[in-house]
Amino acid sequence: METEVGQAPAWRRAARLFTAPARTGEAAPLRWDLGFYLVCLAFALPTALVSEFYGYRVWGNFATAAYGLGAAHSGYLLLSARRGRTPRGVFGSRWCGIAAVALLGMIFPLVLLVIRRLTGVDWLITPVSWAAQPEVWVIERSADLLLHHGTPYVDVTALGRAPEVNDYTPYGPVMAVFGLPRALFGGTPPANALTDARWMFALAACACVLGTLKLLKWPRVPVGAAQLALACPLTALTWAVAGPDLAIVGLLVVSCALAATGRIAWSGLVLALVVSAKLIVAPAAAVLAVLVLVRRGGRGLDWPALGRFAAALVATTAALHLPVYLVDPAAFVEHVFRFPLGMGVVRSPAASPLPGHLIAETGPVGQVAAFVLVGAAAVAMIVWLVRRPPANGSAALLRIAVGLGALILLTPATRYGYLVYPLVLLGAHLAFRVAEAPTAPPAQQSSTTSS
Repeated sequence: METEVGQAPAWRRAARLFTAPARTGEAAPLRWDLGFYLVCLAFALPTALVSEFYGYRVWGNFATAAYGLGAAHSGYLLLSARRGRTPRGVFGSRWCGIAAVALLGMIFPLVLLVIRRLTGVDWLITPVSWAAQPEVWVIERSADLLLHHGTPYVDVTALGRAPEVNDYTPYGPVMAVFGLPRALFGGTPPANALTDARWMFALAACACVLGTLKLLKWPRVPVGAAQLALACPLTALTWAVAGPDLAIVGLLVVSCALAATGRIAWSGLVLALVVSAKLIVAPAAAVLAVLVLVRRGGRGLDWPALGRFAAALVATTAALHLPVYLVDPAAFVEHVFRFPLGMGVVRSPAASPLPGHLIAETGPVGQVAAFVLVGAAAVAMIVWLVRRPPANGSAALLRIAVGLGALILLTPATRYGYLVYPLVLLGAHLAFRVAEAPTAPPAQQSSTTSS
């Protein structure tokens, strides 16, 4: 029998890592880890080899090494568990794979791409030379325009030439804040490297993580939560080549943490910053509003809290938008609303092969069907909120993740990179669930009290 096992094909022996019973209780999470890193590796390797973008290929090379190390380490832990051994020290921790991705798949490629960007070829129509994706340049330009003209939006009909897609700034006015360091202090190679907008996005995302953990009183974050929110390819890739979505989803998680911990007005203010940076996350306002209304549980609906939340949200949003809108209303509408909806002078190039886009591409009937599906998803979310209102932060994050995921999948004009939102939110949901769990089961609590 031992000879037969030893002579089994390599693929069958590898499969046994997933199927064979282990001698310890660690097998299930370790199998998940190994599968996770192998799937991520299957994404990173083709990206390194065939992507049309230079930055993607650089990231893919680093990420292939990072996910390969994560898979090898998970396989080592799984083999050890099958043999009844538990490795000690740093290399016995499941967090080693997360560390490898953070260092090799995020920090290293970002540093290299920031330095490579100093060659100044990003604005060329040559994706194979871009060290930063166009959103980075556009946001930095929007900050310069805001400083000099009072609005980050140019009149695309008055350029003296045919407008192109990169003339647009399809973000709210708050997004320009991330480009202000470059606009104020850039100009020399060292200053440009230090003020690259990606550093600002990364710092904002890290600050949001720390702020959220502090609000939740520093819970023990599950490894699975970190894998979804931090180590998945969409997060790592976005961190290295672009970054704005990570800052925005980080602020959204902070807003949810503020609402869940009773800081209602602050939650509305932070959510206003989120919506005033990227309109795609606006549906989250409905979920957080319901959370604020029902979070007292059996003590009834908290209408005064909802009023404070709505007042902070509306007042802050108006204060952020009105000054820019009044400078050039037509440009504001063209950039923020018409262009993302595919109704601008230039059509949005967002066209990832997601279900909504594929359905819309079948013709006029398909376009109508896609919008009907979006409407049906919105109705389903409303029914879910009414019948099962979120009573805590983890429940609210789950609903936001599902709602945004459905919107991204079904909208005709979208990018697959936006799926980073539901992935990060699902990871945050797992962390919130740990923080909000009772310290002991009810039976243990009652027995402790009686003793």
